[in-house]
Amino acid sequence: MAEEAAAVTINLRAREAQKKLIDRAAQVQGRNRSEFMLEAACEKAQQVLLDQSFFPLDEKSYRSFAELLDAPPKANRRLKELLASKAPWER
Repeated sequence: MAEEAAAVTINLRAREAQKKLIDRAAQVQGRNRSEFMLEAACEKAQQVLLDQSFFPLDEKSYRSFAELLDAPPKANRRLKELLASKAPWER
């Protein structure tokens, strides 16, 4: 059984109108304010990280990265099926 990491406290200040808006949205989803805010913040953090287009790398790391990008993909069943299938807008 994996141990769950200890929870930490994150504090922030908000205007009353912001608090009310967040509380209303959380209530609509049947969540409390903390659950709602944490999920929203994590979704935004993932989006920001996935949208990165600049990766600072030293020369050795860049060469390794470029080699991986230039290498042909390894053959696998799922990739073959994906490439053989029609795009959703073509169906």
